[in-house]
Parts: sequence; structure tokens; C-alpha cells
Amino acid sequence: MSHPPLAGKRVIELGTMLAAPFATHILSQLGAEVIKVEPPAGDPTRSLVRGGPSGTFIAYSHGKKSVCIDLSKQDGQAALRALLAGADALVHNLAPRAARKLGVTREACAKINPALIYCHIRGYTGGPQEDDLASNPVAEAATGVMDANRVDGRPSRLGPSYHDQFAGAYAVIGILASMLQPRQESAQGHVEIGLYETGLHVASRDLVGVQLKTQLLGRPEREPHGEFSMPGYGAYRTADERWLYLLMLTDGHWLKFCESMGLPQASDPTLATLRLRKKAREQVEDLVRGAISQHGFDDVVARLKAAGVGCTEVLPLERVLDAPQSQQPGKTRALHFRGLAFQAPEFPRLHAATDGVQTLPPAELGEHTLEVLEAAGITGAQRDALLASGAVVAARPGAFGWAPVREAA
Repeated sequence: MSHPPLAGKRVIELGTMLAAPFATHILSQLGAEVIKVEPPAGDPTRSLVRGGPSGTFIAYSHGKKSVCIDLSKQDGQAALRALLAGADALVHNLAPRAARKLGVTREACAKINPALIYCHIRGYTGGPQEDDLASNPVAEAATGVMDANRVDGRPSRLGPSYHDQFAGAYAVIGILASMLQPRQESAQGHVEIGLYETGLHVASRDLVGVQLKTQLLGRPEREPHGEFSMPGYGAYRTADERWLYLLMLTDGHWLKFCESMGLPQASDPTLATLRLRKKAREQVEDLVRGAISQHGFDDVVARLKAAGVGCTEVLPLERVLDAPQSQQPGKTRALHFRGLAFQAPEFPRLHAATDGVQTLPPAELGEHTLEVLEAAGITGAQRDALLASGAVVAARPGAFGWAPVREAA
């Protein structure tokens, strides 16, 4: 059995919704002990689905311990400081003003633990907007993504919160880089990630591409989306009404496709190159659509795979984890939570099935409060006083229950 690379590392999470919890989810799956510090009201994702925990909470908070601390109370802040004193890293996505109010700025944390890696995921990093609030859709709007994604002409968010998750992944990269540095100066442990800056970096291909077109053509012509720029690259419906996504990146792919589907255009010199096919876009799309629609899904896939053409079915969410590829060891993790069973996809890594990362179900709010406080040296009368004042809250099993589904009359 291999050993997870972050075994023995302790990470404190002050995270809500997605960006910070996603970062600590990855750290947890790399073997770190993650202590999720929540207010008495809990992380908002505990009550998003019929008053109970959402898919976000179950997917990205399993494997963590939950400690409930009221940071609006001075004694609660003191309890957090005790946790930080023995931690290797802190990850939070509090608004800058909230971080200052609750005493979890970089400077304050450095005084508590000079070796602490301090990671702040925020809306914007240094600049005129550094104190502004931002969310995933705000980052999409500000970095050009939303303008290119319109529903009935109205700029719209993509749907999944990819910018939050990218920011969380970037935070992990920063934390791991800090762990590789000599611990001589506390400033080396500072990691700051902005949703806006994350959005800029993710969009850099398109942002540079529009600059290129402007200088070559004299006008700001943007790069088209992948399936629109390459004819034959996209989703097509088979004879049995299933959708197939076809990979058509190169001239070699085009030739193999035509040969596998028995199309005479395999030898047509007017369609031999991508540039020529772009000029004949409608003709190519009609050819591909027609060829796919004449065969059942299994027949098409057999032909294309035999020829080495990339393709896959467009799957609805409820069928994704039925695929044999997803059922291989190390791809998902079995979780049980409140009598329900889940298969949660793993953070992709080589030895996920054998590296010994524990399977802890998503914690109830405050489930580990007393255990973690004791490990931090808070016991006896001091612990009892914290509980009595409400500065910390012990386990609340069954809180945030799902509302029952009511049958229509």
C-alpha cells in the first residue's frame, strides 16, 4: 500500500459553498487531515436541497472533520487560534472585511503560527477592486466568458461553477509550492487566489487570440468555439436517437472517419484539409450528420473505434457512473450518509485505490468539536465554559434534515 503524500499534515478550512471547500477536498484526498470550521448555522451547502445537505456538501466535504465555532464571540476566536497554532495550513474564502473582523488576516495568523501556510481565496487580489465581492458568475462576466455564452441573446452563466473549482485547484498548487519552500520566513507561506485573476488565466487563450486577430485583421474578431471552428467536431444523433460526440481535430481524423463510414469523400481533394473543410462548413456538417444518422449507436462506435476515431456518447448525469471506465478501482469512493449510499468521484491520482486515504462520511455539524478541541489542548473547565457560552457547539446529529417529498393531491 502506498502512502498519501500529505499524511500528517493538518489543514484548517474556513470555507463556504465551493472554492475553499473544493481546495481542502483535494488536500484531504492527498492525505491531509482537514478540519472544517463552521458557524452554528453551518456551511450554506448543508441546507441547499430541501433544507438538507446538497451534492456539493456530500461530494466535497466527505473525509473532513467538522468543528462548530461561533467566531462572532471573542472566546470562539480564541478557540480558533488554538487550532491554528497546531496546523500546517489555513484555507478560507471569507470576504476581506469579514477576515479582518474575525481576526483571520494573514498578519494575525502569522503571529499565532509563523510556520502556517495562509491561503486566502477571494474575489480579487491586489488592485482597485481588492475589497470588492465576487462570485463565480461575476468572474465569468468580468473575464469575457459570459459574453460568449448567451441564452436567447442574454449573457448567461455557464452553469457549473468552474471558476470556483479552478480557484480551489490553483490554491492547492500554491499550498503545495509553499510546502516545498524553506520555512525561514512566514511570508513564504502566503497564498492568495482571486476568482477574477483565475478567470483571466483560464481565458488567456481567448484573450490573447482576440489580440492576435486585432493585429492581423485590424478588428477584434474572437476565436470561435471548438466545435464551430472545426466542421465535424461536435454532437450528432444516431439512427436509434442517441447522441454521439465526435472528435475531429486533424486531417487524419477526417480521412479515418470517411473511410470507417464508407464515404467517397475520403478521396475528395476539395475536403482534404481543415482549411478547405472550413470553407465548405455546411457541406461537411451535412455529410457527417447524414453518415451518423444512418446507423445505430453501437454500429457507429464500433466502426469509429476500429478506425481509431475518437468518440463518446453524450451521457445524462444519471448514467455517467454506469460506464465501465468509471467503475474501475480508484475512480470513485463509496460513501454512506444518513442511510443513503453514494459513489463520489475521487481526485484523480495514480494510487487512489491503494494509498490509504480514509473513507469518512460527510460529518454532521460539530461532530468532531470536542475531539479536535481536546487535541488542541482545550479540556476540562475551559472546554465546558466554551460550550456553555455558545462559543463552540458540540455535535448536532440530524440537523439540516431533508424535507419530505409531498405527493401531489
